[in-house]
Amino acid sequence: MHIVFAASECVPFIKTGGLADVVGSLPKEVAKSGHQVTVYIPFFRQVQSHFPEKKIAISSITIPFEDYNRFVAVVDGGKIDGVQYYFIDCPELFDREGVYSTAAGDYLDNWERFGLFCRSVLEASKELGVPDVFHVHDWQAAMLPVYLRTIYYFDPALRNAGTVLTIHNAGYQGWFPPETTKKLLLPWEIFTMDKLEFYNTFNFLKGGVVYSDMLTTVSHTYAKEIQTPEYGNGLESTLQKRGSDLRGILNGVDYSKWDPESDGKIAAHYTPADLSGKAECKKDLLHAFGASHVNEDAVVLGMVSRLATQKGFDLTAQIIERLVHENIFLIVLGTGEPYYENLFRSLDERFPEKISVRIAYDETLAHKVLAGSDIYLMPSRYEPCGLNQIYSLRYGTVPVVRATGGLEDTVEEWNPEAQTGTGFKFANYYADDYLKAVQRALGVFRDKETWQTLMRNGMAVDYSWTKPAVEYVAVYEEVARRRS
Repeated sequence: MHIVFAASECVPFIKTGGLADVVGSLPKEVAKSGHQVTVYIPFFRQVQSHFPEKKIAISSITIPFEDYNRFVAVVDGGKIDGVQYYFIDCPELFDREGVYSTAAGDYLDNWERFGLFCRSVLEASKELGVPDVFHVHDWQAAMLPVYLRTIYYFDPALRNAGTVLTIHNAGYQGWFPPETTKKLLLPWEIFTMDKLEFYNTFNFLKGGVVYSDMLTTVSHTYAKEIQTPEYGNGLESTLQKRGSDLRGILNGVDYSKWDPESDGKIAAHYTPADLSGKAECKKDLLHAFGASHVNEDAVVLGMVSRLATQKGFDLTAQIIERLVHENIFLIVLGTGEPYYENLFRSLDERFPEKISVRIAYDETLAHKVLAGSDIYLMPSRYEPCGLNQIYSLRYGTVPVVRATGGLEDTVEEWNPEAQTGTGFKFANYYADDYLKAVQRALGVFRDKETWQTLMRNGMAVDYSWTKPAVEYVAVYEEVARRRS
């Protein structure tokens, strides 16, 4: 089969979140199994730095709007690890400082930017290869199935192409004014409650949910959660209608980059058979965060995250004053909502002997936190999949997580009698429940032999892309059968 991925992000070219990791890894794994794979992303300014000399695959595609045209080129990114990369080049829309927004807020023409991207991928595919299946990701690419089943319905070149939409986070949907319908040259009959209309807005993600042949999301539990009012963000009834076509497929991780046995960003390497390097990584981490005064018996708690309510930073702030009485040291790395950035700066100032906060995005430091911490905290309000808890397992850094989404699916509660499990979980979104889970972890930490068993349990778990890729190929085959 030929699979075309369409997404707004892909490592190593552009990344703002976990979507980029998936689109950077899954296509390569699918290609390994013998399928033809192509990836399209916008030619953002950040992407351009990877291609100082542009190789043009298509010099000009005309994309019509209500009363004007845009002219798009397609840049050939070449073939890497069996995957062909193409970039949609429209400088007036994509050559900007931000990817989706500036400090002042989202770009007001995001409807045009990503509407154009979706239509350009369809047009480019007619010249560069129509796939058996278009695999589109999140709201930014969700208009592709809508276009395919409306404006392009009678296009013979695209008639048999199927579509799969992966929802990485149902909290981001792409809401725009109703007139977006005519601005994108779409028929008004799709602006209804059972199609794209959502409380009198034009909803990109809802369109993708309605018009895609099949849907996936990034963990088994999140697939169930998004069909409920608590997690569906208003799309739960639409997702319930498509429930038989919705699959939960857990994201994998790239162990070539995240493995303490080979990681070039950490102070010492270690394995389940020889954990001695972990102590050196802990010492290096404390030095990097200006905390060399912390005694070696202290339990280092690590967090690498976007500082946001979704990530449970309100809960963490609530338990800090009780935690500081324990023999712990908390390290926080990340950027995010100004409220939480300022709150955690103030906690750092209040408790310098117990907390070190770095408001920054730093990939090297992230590796150091994963390797050097004893316990990794991830108390998310919701978490479609999550990657850092999976990384933490591989690094023998025991996770304490809320039992939601991918956190529920990837972390098994420690069972002291059976000596099984990989971490500690709490179900209700309450500070007291979170604190109790952390205290359970601290209690086990005091028994070094038991703790090493717990560490090794986590390090032995395999969350590579091999199994998810097989599950995705099964979805592609099902869609292709339906369209044949």
